[in-house]
Amino acid sequence: MSGRIIDEVGIASGPSSRRHPEAAPHIHRVERLPQQTLFTEIRSALKETFFSDEPLRAFRGQKGQTKFLLVLQAIFPIFRWGRSYNLKKLKGDIIAGLTIASLCVPQDIAYSKLANLDPQYGLYSSFVPPLIYAFMGSSRDIAIGPVAVVSLLLGTMLQNEIDPISNKAAYRRLAFTATFFAGLTEFALGFFRLGFLIDFLSHAAIVGFMAGAAITIGLQQLKGLLGIINFTKKTDIISVMHSVWGTWNWQSIVIGLSFLAFLLLTKYIGKKYPKFFWVSAIAPLTSVIVATFCVGITRADKEGVQIVRHINKGINPSSVHEIYWTGDLLLKGLKIGVVAGLVGLTEAIAIGRTFAAMKDYQVDGNKEMVAMGTMNIVGSMTSCYVATGSFSRSAVNFMAGCETAASNIVMSCVVLLTLELITPLFKYTPNAVLASIIIAAVVGLVDIKAVILLWKIDKFDFLACMGAFFGVVFKSVEIGLLIAVAISFAKILLQVTRPRTAVLGKLPGTHVYRNVDQYPKATTVSGILIVRVDSAIYFSNCNYIKERILRWLSNEEEELRRNNQPKIQYLVVEMSPVTDIDTSGIHSFKELIKTLQHRDVKLVLANPGPIVSEKLHASKLEDDIGEDKIFLSVADAIQTLLPTIQEP
Repeated sequence: MSGRIIDEVGIASGPSSRRHPEAAPHIHRVERLPQQTLFTEIRSALKETFFSDEPLRAFRGQKGQTKFLLVLQAIFPIFRWGRSYNLKKLKGDIIAGLTIASLCVPQDIAYSKLANLDPQYGLYSSFVPPLIYAFMGSSRDIAIGPVAVVSLLLGTMLQNEIDPISNKAAYRRLAFTATFFAGLTEFALGFFRLGFLIDFLSHAAIVGFMAGAAITIGLQQLKGLLGIINFTKKTDIISVMHSVWGTWNWQSIVIGLSFLAFLLLTKYIGKKYPKFFWVSAIAPLTSVIVATFCVGITRADKEGVQIVRHINKGINPSSVHEIYWTGDLLLKGLKIGVVAGLVGLTEAIAIGRTFAAMKDYQVDGNKEMVAMGTMNIVGSMTSCYVATGSFSRSAVNFMAGCETAASNIVMSCVVLLTLELITPLFKYTPNAVLASIIIAAVVGLVDIKAVILLWKIDKFDFLACMGAFFGVVFKSVEIGLLIAVAISFAKILLQVTRPRTAVLGKLPGTHVYRNVDQYPKATTVSGILIVRVDSAIYFSNCNYIKERILRWLSNEEEELRRNNQPKIQYLVVEMSPVTDIDTSGIHSFKELIKTLQHRDVKLVLANPGPIVSEKLHASKLEDDIGEDKIFLSVADAIQTLLPTIQEP
C-alpha cells in the first residue's frame, strides 16, 4: 500500500460546511434536483429509452402542410435528398450502380446455392428489396442483396426442417415464410424503437461468429470446387472433412483453383491500389463469363463438371400464396425468420454506420430497421429470400463514388435486364467458379487483426470471440450464434454483478485522488480509507459491493496493525461513478452503517449524483449517514475530516 499522509498543508478545521459554511466557504454542499412528479420521471425515462434522438424535433412550430411533408420525408428519405439531386450525383450513382451490379449478379447466383434455392431467387432478391430500400433507407452507401452469412444461416436452418431436394416446393415456401417473419421482426424493432436490443450482441461475438461462418461457408464450397457429387448436408467441420474424401473431378479443380487465384489476386490489387477498385469489382462477372464460355465450347459438363443448367427467365412472380399462414410450418418459419432477421439487421446497421462515419453523416438506426423490414416483407411476397446490406458490395459502392441510395435503383435495373434477357446464357456456368466467387468473398470476414486486438485489450472479449467461432465451426451456425449471444449476456451479467472497486490515494502536490494501483505514488490518508465504486448499485451487486468494501477495510486494518499505525476512523465512499441505486442498494448501505458502527468507523459519501442524492434523501439514509458526512468531493471530505482524526 502507498505511504500515508499524516498532515496536510492548509487544512481548514471545524465541522462540515453544511453547518458552518462561513468557516470553509470553498467547500460546497451536495445539492438535490428539484422534486419531480412520478409522471415526469416516467416520461423522462421513456424519452431517454425510446426517443433519445428526439425524432419529433423537426415538427415543432411547423404548419400542417409542412408537417405532412416532413412525415413523408421521414418515411421516405428519397423525398428529402431527391430535392437536391442533380446530374453530378446521377453520374456518380450510375457508375456505382453499374459497378455493384457486375459484382452482385454472379454473387447472387452463388449465394442462392448456400440457401439451397434455385439461382433465380438470388437475382430476385437483388431486384425488389434494393428498390424498396432506395426509397426508405437512410444510408447513402449500403448496397442491398443476399449475403453469404445469412444465406448459409437460412439454408442450414431450413434444411433441418425440410429436405430441399426431395421436397423442393415446401422448402421454398418455408424460405418465403422465414423471409416474411425476418422482415416483420426488423420492422417491429424499428417501429417500436427497440433497435438498442441488437447492441446486446457484442463486437467480439460478431467477429468470432463472422469468422466461423466464413470458414464454414468456405468448407461448404469444397463440393463445387472439387467436383464432389455426394456431400454432407451438415455444416460442422468434422462432417465436411469426412465428405471431402470422395471422388474428385480434376477439371472442376482446375477451373475452381484457377479462378480463385484470379479473384484473390484482383482483390489484393483493389485493396493495395484503391484507384483500381473496379478490377476486383468486375472480376467475379469476368470469371463467370470466361468460365461459362470455356465450359460451353468444350462441353466439359459431359466430363463431370457440374453446371448451373437452368435459370428461370423473367421478373419475380408473386409468392403471397406460398407463404405458410397456418400450421406447424408457420411457427418454424417464425423461429428461423427472427434469427435470420436479427443477424441480417446486425450486419446491415454495422455496415451503414461504418460508411456514414467515413462520409460524416448520420444513419437513423430505427429508420434503417423499418426500411429493412419493409423490403423483406415485400420481398417475401415477390419470391425473394432474406436480403440485407452486403459489406463487399457496399465497399465497392463507396469506392465507386456513389452519392445516394439511387445506386441501388441502378443495380436493380441491371438485375431486371439480366432476368429478362440473359439468364439463359448462364446455363453452362460451372459450379466450381461460383464456389471460387463465394470463397473469395468470405475471405475478408476472417479478421485476424481484430482477433489479435481482442486478445491484447480484453481476454473475456477474446473468449467470447473464440466461443462463437468454435461453436459455428464445430457444431452449426445457429449454435455459434447462440453461444455468441450467451457469452455477450454473460459478460454483461458479470460486469453488473461484480463491478470494480478501488482504494484511492492523493496524488502528490494536488488535491486529486486516484486509484493507488494505477498511481503507485498516490498516498493514502492516515485514519481514512477512501474507496471508489465503479458501477450503479442494484439488487444484483449490492451485497458484493458491501462485502468488497468491508474486505478492503479489513485488509487495510490488518496492514495498519502490523505497521503500528492509527486505525481507520472514516470510510469515504467515492460515489461519482454510481449513476443509480435501488432499494436493495439502500438496504445494503444501511447494513454497512451498522457493521461499521461495531468497528467504530464512520461512513462518509463523496459526490453522489442527482438521482442517488434524491434516493438517499427519500429513504432517510441521508439522516442515518448524517448530512455533515456527505460531501461534494473527496478533497472536501478529507479537508474536513482530517482535523477530527483522533490520535492514538
